[in-house]
Amino acid sequence: MPVTDPIPAASETPAHFSPDKSLISLLGLEKADLQAALAELGLPKFRAGQIWRWVFRHGLSDFNEMTDLAKPLRPLLASHFHADRPLVSRRQQSVDGTIKWLVRLADGQEAETVYIPDRDRGTLCISSQVGCTLNCSFCHTGTQRLVRNLAAEEIVGQIMLAMDELGDWPAGKENRRLTNIVLMGMGEPLYNYEQVAKAMKIIMSGEGVGLSRRRITLSTSGIVPEMERCGAELGVNLAISLHAVRDGLRDELVPINRKYNLAQLLEAVRGWPGLSNARRVTWEYVMLKGVNDSEQDARALVKLIAGIPSKINLIPFNPWPGSGYETSAAEQIEKFAQIVMKAGYASPVRTPRGRDILAACGQLKSDSVRLRKSQQVTVAGWQG
Repeated sequence: MPVTDPIPAASETPAHFSPDKSLISLLGLEKADLQAALAELGLPKFRAGQIWRWVFRHGLSDFNEMTDLAKPLRPLLASHFHADRPLVSRRQQSVDGTIKWLVRLADGQEAETVYIPDRDRGTLCISSQVGCTLNCSFCHTGTQRLVRNLAAEEIVGQIMLAMDELGDWPAGKENRRLTNIVLMGMGEPLYNYEQVAKAMKIIMSGEGVGLSRRRITLSTSGIVPEMERCGAELGVNLAISLHAVRDGLRDELVPINRKYNLAQLLEAVRGWPGLSNARRVTWEYVMLKGVNDSEQDARALVKLIAGIPSKINLIPFNPWPGSGYETSAAEQIEKFAQIVMKAGYASPVRTPRGRDILAACGQLKSDSVRLRKSQQVTVAGWQG
């Protein structure tokens, strides 16, 4: 049975959780932003370096523990800033070791974060939105309407929260448990690009968490206008949520295809900066029985991605209540994989993780109460 921790009572709220919305979150400030904020308080730039290292290298949230800050300075900082993590509404642990946190944000909205341990790595799957705009027909998350984008500090906060529990401070130590980040949780990261980019730059800073861009993968359903910018500015790994090799079927499975079709998507992928045999694009392909799993589909996939340094991640469909789809038979998945591999592409079949706690690919959906339409935030550019 999965392990579930109950929602904590108010008295059990962690000490580092601050409901004071007048304070500025350090988790959402790049170093230059922090320097500017300190300058407004009349403090020199070098203080930013000290605070940055305590927060992002050592994981501290209490200014009184930052021992190289003068004692009179600590209450001044505490009256303007905080380094709070999101509150955990519920923690679940799968029989396979996967951990899922339902994180409660300052406004009461919730998102999900999943840690997936493996023998040679530990991957954290983080969310970029509360809900999702894309309505992919096979995805549980897509049944939850978009409420709002996550701010940079809320994205970074998911990572810090996980590092707290995993004991990964100081950052960069040997045998750390969190080695990789994938932007594959709730939401479409390229519909929240500004905040996602800011968060990743904070996490990639060598003076803090210092996670290499080669250890970060951004998954998109194909928001073509933002792809070139993301590749140029962040240089992280690219994953494409593909799932179909014909426009007609992809229009149904991944409706954003009606706006940016396969031809446009393939052109954008070919232009991804740094794409090479050493840094291949990952094509995510969920295997749906009788829908997209034929040998003809496999051959069409090989033809579609010809000339693009690629690997194909075959994902057995992870059922969720009311989905209407079935998982492809293991034998059919193997036939599909063999065709792709014979064409020269690695095509690992992803082992489902965390199914028993609805933490597997396509199963994330928070328990947030939907806001009325008048309260929902429309993400610029997603409509149409």
